[in-house]
Amino acid sequence: MSLIDTMVIGQTSSLQLAALGPGTVFCDYLCYIFMFLSVATSNMVATSLANKDEELAQHQVSTLLFIALTFGIGMFLFTKIFGVQVLTAFTGSKNHEIISAANTYAQIRGFAWPAVLVGLVAQSASLGMKDAWGPLKALAAASVINGVGDIFLCSVCGYGIAGAAWATMVSQIVAAFMMMQNLNSRGFRAFSFTIPSTRELLQIFEIAAPVFVTMTSKVAFYALLTYSATSMGAITLAGHQVMVNILCMCTVWGEPLSQTAQSFMPEMIYGANRNLMKARMLLKSLVMIGAIAGLTVGTVGTIVPWLFPSLFTNDLLVVQQMHKVLIPYFTALLVTPSVHSLEGTLLAGRDLRYLSQSMGACFSIGTFLLLVMLVSLFPFSV
Repeated sequence: MSLIDTMVIGQTSSLQLAALGPGTVFCDYLCYIFMFLSVATSNMVATSLANKDEELAQHQVSTLLFIALTFGIGMFLFTKIFGVQVLTAFTGSKNHEIISAANTYAQIRGFAWPAVLVGLVAQSASLGMKDAWGPLKALAAASVINGVGDIFLCSVCGYGIAGAAWATMVSQIVAAFMMMQNLNSRGFRAFSFTIPSTRELLQIFEIAAPVFVTMTSKVAFYALLTYSATSMGAITLAGHQVMVNILCMCTVWGEPLSQTAQSFMPEMIYGANRNLMKARMLLKSLVMIGAIAGLTVGTVGTIVPWLFPSLFTNDLLVVQQMHKVLIPYFTALLVTPSVHSLEGTLLAGRDLRYLSQSMGACFSIGTFLLLVMLVSLFPFSV
């Protein structure tokens, strides 16, 4: 959805396009931290259903929905109270126009926080029971609403970044409602919220904590990239905003491989019909599919900003910044789907310690390389 915002806003204002950088960091990157709720939900539901315990699966979903709602309300309040301070610290106090536009975007989208996190759990519960069509319909509807809303509110009505935020916020609420309705149609009591016990919280924590470390490392690094781009000026930040949103859009194509592993592997590893040979065959297939998907998505995803940058911006200076990173950008797209396959398998097997340790190492190495590059390019500003 942020990519749709980027495409529409990029046609009207380079400044507002730059403001989408810190704005989406605040809204979308912080949301990625809560992916531990998604992983915990799909893992626990898939394991319970593999053991033929539907009542336990229902209870787990109700518990996780309550936790998601609680976090969502907390993030809504956090956005309202600390939004300006966080964006100012992130972009620098001198960038008044960027801060103002980014805060407008973040405050409007903040209304959707409870729906976003509840919808995340509902989507993962559906995937945990091997139902992909319900979430697909919800996301398709949300994308259409967001696209039409962006064009109408931004291009026709001229509301700019605020219009993009309203369109995205409404589409996220609609998607969450459709996810919940899909759970109801599958026989689950989607609107039943259960307060977890201390023992249940500890069980969720055992699964979620390493995933939280993993997602926090990813989010911190992407936020650090945006922070670094912010220090280089509005043109560089605008180019970064376009490329990172295309990257996120393309890497989504690897997520089904991770979800497939998380949905089908638990039955092969823990279930009543345990079969490690089938698990190995599935992993091999997922990695091979990931390699093919990486080559395809990498090629298409690189050609679009290379040959058709006008889809996102008409500013030639922004286009020049986009073209500077095409080679590492293609490399990242090439390997990501296969990495998703391996990551999903580790999550399904609950080898979470290794996953969090490896991601922490990746964050440390990536941060070190970023600092080296910044020092070499801007020796007097770092």
